[in-house]
Amino acid sequence: MADSISSTVDDDQNLFDLAPVSLWLEDYSGVRRHLEALRASGVQDLRAYLLANPGEVEHCSSLIRLIKVNRRTLQLFAAADLDDLVANLDTVFRDDMFEQHVEELVQLWEGQGGFSGQGVNYSLDGARLDILVAARVLPGHEDSWDRVLVSIEDITQRQRAERELRQSRQYAVGLFEHSPVSLWVEDFSSVKVLLDEVREAGITDFRTFLNVHPDFISRCMQEIRVIDVNQQTLLMFSAPSKQVLLTRLAEVFRDDMRSHFAEQLVDLWNEKLWQQREVVNYALDGRPVDVFMQWSVFPGHEADWDQVLVSLTDITARKKAEAYVEFLGKHDVLTKLHNRAYYEDELARLSRKGPWPVSVIAVDLNGLKQINDQLGHGDGDSLLRRAGEALKKAVGDGFCIARVGGDEFMVLLPDRDERATATVIAQIEQVVELNNQFYPGAPLNFALGAATCAPGERLTDTVKIADARMYEAKRAYYEKLRGERDRRQA
Repeated sequence: MADSISSTVDDDQNLFDLAPVSLWLEDYSGVRRHLEALRASGVQDLRAYLLANPGEVEHCSSLIRLIKVNRRTLQLFAAADLDDLVANLDTVFRDDMFEQHVEELVQLWEGQGGFSGQGVNYSLDGARLDILVAARVLPGHEDSWDRVLVSIEDITQRQRAERELRQSRQYAVGLFEHSPVSLWVEDFSSVKVLLDEVREAGITDFRTFLNVHPDFISRCMQEIRVIDVNQQTLLMFSAPSKQVLLTRLAEVFRDDMRSHFAEQLVDLWNEKLWQQREVVNYALDGRPVDVFMQWSVFPGHEADWDQVLVSLTDITARKKAEAYVEFLGKHDVLTKLHNRAYYEDELARLSRKGPWPVSVIAVDLNGLKQINDQLGHGDGDSLLRRAGEALKKAVGDGFCIARVGGDEFMVLLPDRDERATATVIAQIEQVVELNNQFYPGAPLNFALGAATCAPGERLTDTVKIADARMYEAKRAYYEKLRGERDRRQA
């Protein structure tokens, strides 16, 4: 009888060890005790609780004790032995495992006596394994979960085949006609013929050839034949149909496209059959469209370029965002003038390079604090915007006009002497007077101070002089106000 029992145990062990699927015998008793504690503490929706407390999932995982695995498990996970596998479980269970662990715990919590699902593990050599996992609490251990048999089926090849099949179908159905980017199939075979003729003529410096013969660029552009475009192309370029678009291509590819196409020809001359660059095209309604162009010859057509795929991704929004971010980096949002950082960079540049003389006008907006205190910051901001408009109108483009503080502005005038600076100050005063006639409410009033830096002098010292003169003008303004107020009170 003892021999029979021993033989049965040996058979069971052999079945476990030689099973063609990965088998894990694990002790979940610690997990059971923890889940019961959570239930006793009032947790009712375990899934919601675990998603809100991801650390609990990790804690539950740490409570699982691995008793043994079979040979297939060691082979599948590239482990030398059980100790090697146990020591590297953090390599096996990582990344995409969180949601899988949550569902496993929920199934056990709901009394299903096990769990099943699909997930991702990793072998010890880093290979990704798509798996089907199924677990069952062994009979006689339902009250403790101290013996749970887990089977893992490797479905990596099946998943890869299914992914490739799905990708193939998506490619066939949607890559072209329903692609979210503009796609063009073009015939560049005549362009290749023209390039080959130039090469056969003995030309080696192709860039110089294009500079000398710009008409060659135009000829190549005319030789491109568009075979087809997709629906996204019509949307991007505001074209009612493919026929209309193809008859108006000159409106789409114009202005800077010649220079971009010249660079494309140089790349083709150098046998670059895959290219990408950012260019500007135009919709049929005249709207500029910033695009990221990717150009490649279809495989199998490298000899004659008769099938080329061009993808155009609309990056207009991104370019506008980049331009706005660049604007914010250099400008004050409220007044639209340059900001202090730009002013300091420009001051440093002029200190090094001139041109000399360099004049500086320090400007302070009188009365801003009183406006903010009495009427509110909305009125104060409105006055600051008026200040920016007035300074820009009076000084003009090409000069650095910056808001460097709350009510402080600086104007840098390279290659302008004292006389030219006096003219600018007079223009500022005239524009301020007109501005006050146009806008009701609080008047615009500047305290101004100017200085000029000659060659050999320090521009930073000139800034200090202009500041000092501005503060003198500011003191004089407030002293005049006090005098007028005292006379009215008298």
